[in-house]
Amino acid sequence: MKAVQYRRVGHAPEVVEVPVPDPGPGQVLLKVTAAGLCHSDLAVMGWPEDQFPYALPMTLGHEGVGTVAAVGAGVTAVVEGEAVAVYGPWGCGRCHKCAEGKENCCAYAAGLGILPPGLGRPGALAEYMLVDSVRHLIPLNGVDPVQAAPLTDAGLTPYHAIRRSLPKLLPGSTAVVIGVGGLGHLAVQLLRALTPARVVALDVSTEKLELAREVGAHEALLSDGEAATRLRELTGGTGAEVVLDFVGAQATLAVAAASVAVEGDVTVVGLGGGTLAVGFGGGLPFEVSAAFPYWGSRTELMEVLELARQGLVSSHVETFTLDQTPEAYERLHAGEISGRAVVLPHGPLSPSGV
Repeated sequence: MKAVQYRRVGHAPEVVEVPVPDPGPGQVLLKVTAAGLCHSDLAVMGWPEDQFPYALPMTLGHEGVGTVAAVGAGVTAVVEGEAVAVYGPWGCGRCHKCAEGKENCCAYAAGLGILPPGLGRPGALAEYMLVDSVRHLIPLNGVDPVQAAPLTDAGLTPYHAIRRSLPKLLPGSTAVVIGVGGLGHLAVQLLRALTPARVVALDVSTEKLELAREVGAHEALLSDGEAATRLRELTGGTGAEVVLDFVGAQATLAVAAASVAVEGDVTVVGLGGGTLAVGFGGGLPFEVSAAFPYWGSRTELMEVLELARQGLVSSHVETFTLDQTPEAYERLHAGEISGRAVVLPHGPLSPSGV
């Protein structure tokens, strides 16, 4: 089968031929229908060799959906042909966090050598993908696979981030989304679906600001040196109750710190390499909470898919073939992808989604 692998540190990913894996006991083999590309992939491929933590070659792709192609011994919870989404942050499955469905918070996974697909173990950018347990599979139940693939991270991560701040997103409140890319454009929709807050989007791209307006932002502002001042003016000087930074660069974190209200939340999702000073004299207003969320829980992924099923969120996507994936990564790195890039390993889907 074809797979997109990161094979050498510092080199572009390659499309290669690898064997189709056989599912062992408890495992499920998926025929991948759609897989999303993420800036996290670029971050991983940008690590220097002396800091690279994974074995190479590595099949990329941590946003995946597919249909069950085969099952290993003892698997009864799914049947061949069933359409499912892959929950990515795999945990040990036995601790309290995992029992709550919060495998993204498992404290034992790393020590046990349990890594997410596409981030240490073979991922979804392939014609077939092996999943270790049926608990990592969420039924699509009619959600379009091309729409569903980005929701497994680009939808789940902002949903998880927003949920922690829901008590502060009351009528009359303001939520700021910095960076209207793959995650940010879904965050705008989630805020509109879940809260009565005014949603203000910031970006350096006029095209992405237009996308923000299309998907529901009340205001879309250029992210420049005056952005924090304009946000203060919009809020009557008080600032925003919640600021979600999907870039995470030093410049955007400075805007977040200067824009958040007293008792507000600053949530850093982007991997831009910036740091946020926290503490007295650090520049944040009093009683501000800072958070750095990681993915989300299994139940939260179910909830995100339900929002999609109801038509309340949708992924703005551009599709590629498996052979076009290296080019798609180049365009993603150059900021030329509006929304999310989605790879279709077996080509365009039929109207039935398969």
